[in-house]
Amino acid sequence: MTPPPTPDTPPAPLAGLRVLDLATLFAGPLCATLLGDFGAEVIKVEHPTRPDPSRGHGPAKDGIGLWWKVLGRNKRTVTLDLSTPGGRATLLRLARTADVVVENFRPGTLEKWGLGWDELNAANPRLVLTRVTGFGQFGPYSHRPGFGTLAEAMSGFAAATGEPDGPPTLPPFGLADSVAALATAYAVMTALAARTATGRGQVVDMAIIEPILAVLGPQLLWYDQLGYVQPRTGNRSRNNAPRNIYRTADGSWLAVSTSAQSVAERVMHLVGRPELVDEPWFATGSGRAEHADLLDAAVGGWIAQHTRTDAVAAFEKAEAAIAPVYDIRDIVADPQYQALGTITEVPDPELGPLRMQNVLFRLSETPGAIRWAGRPHGADTEEVLAELGLTPADITALRTEGAL
Repeated sequence: MTPPPTPDTPPAPLAGLRVLDLATLFAGPLCATLLGDFGAEVIKVEHPTRPDPSRGHGPAKDGIGLWWKVLGRNKRTVTLDLSTPGGRATLLRLARTADVVVENFRPGTLEKWGLGWDELNAANPRLVLTRVTGFGQFGPYSHRPGFGTLAEAMSGFAAATGEPDGPPTLPPFGLADSVAALATAYAVMTALAARTATGRGQVVDMAIIEPILAVLGPQLLWYDQLGYVQPRTGNRSRNNAPRNIYRTADGSWLAVSTSAQSVAERVMHLVGRPELVDEPWFATGSGRAEHADLLDAAVGGWIAQHTRTDAVAAFEKAEAAIAPVYDIRDIVADPQYQALGTITEVPDPELGPLRMQNVLFRLSETPGAIRWAGRPHGADTEEVLAELGLTPADITALRTEGAL
C-alpha cells in the first residue's frame, strides 16, 4: 500500500512511531493525522458498525465522505469493538506494539472496558496515552459531552468575535478542534521526548477548552491587571488602525493591517492623507485605534476608487501590508500557495486524484508526505491483525463474537 522507499528517499522523521487512533470528531483524529504526515504509522481503530462520524460529515461524492479523505489520510483502518472481551484483548495486543494511543471517550469509558491507564501501562510501560476531551479528565464539567463549538463559546473567542452591535459569533469550521489538534500533537511529541530520558510513558490530558484560550493572547492578563474585557470590534482592532476590510471598485474585498508604525505612515502617504501622520495621536497604535473612523474613511475611500489588482500593486510598491479576501477558488489559483506546494494532489483508488492541503510545514532534510487519502472503513483489519500474529481462525472467531 505504501510505495517502497528508494535509495534517494530521506527517512521520515517519525518513521518507526506507531500511533493507535481511537478518537472521533475532530481534535484527536487530526492530531493523529499530523503525526502520520511525518511518517508515524497510524492505525485508525473504529467501531464495526459506528465508524468515525467524520466519514459522514459534509459533502460526499459517490456516497463517499470527502472530509474523511483528508482526516483519514496516512492511516490504516481497522474495526474493533472495545467493549467486547475479544476487542479488549486485541486492543491490548495492539497497545503492546504501539508508542501512542489517542482517544476521546468521556472520562471513565476506557476504565469501564478494562482499558484504562493502569491496564495499558501494565501492557506497555513506554506507552503515551493521549486523552482529548472537551473539559479534561477531572473537574465539575469533565463528564459533560464536549465539542469544539462549546470551547469556542467558553474560551472568550465568540464573545470577542463579531460586530459591536451584533451577537457573539462562532466560526463556520472546527477552529477549537483544530487548535487543540495542533496542541495535542505538540503534547505527544513532548511526552515522547520525556520518554527518551525516563524510559516511561505517561498520560496526556488535553481539554479542548484550553488551547483556544491560550491563543487569544493577553485577554486574561488585561482583565487581571486592568479589569478590561475585550469587546467585539468587528474587523477593527483596539490595538492599531487602520485595520479593516475595504471594498474595491470592482467589488472585491481587501484586508489592510498597520501593526507597524512605519507601515501605517506609508499607508497614509499612499492614500493621499500624509498630514495625518503628523497628528500626535498617530504615533501609537492605540492612538490610531481611537481615530479609526477617520483612518478607515481615508483608506476605504482610496481603495473604493481602485480595482483589486491596482490597489494591491500600489500597496506592494509602497511596502504596505495588504491581502485580498480569498475564498477557496482564489486559494487554488494563488501563485504563492502554488510556489509553496500548499495544495497537493493525492491519488485515490475510490475517487481518483484528490486535491487537499499538503503537510503542515516543510523540513529541509526529512520532509513529510501524504502517502494515501482516507481509506474505507476497516480496510486493513485482517492485515493488521495478522501482523499481530492472529491466525485466520482467530480473526474469524473475533468476527463471530462481534468484536470486529
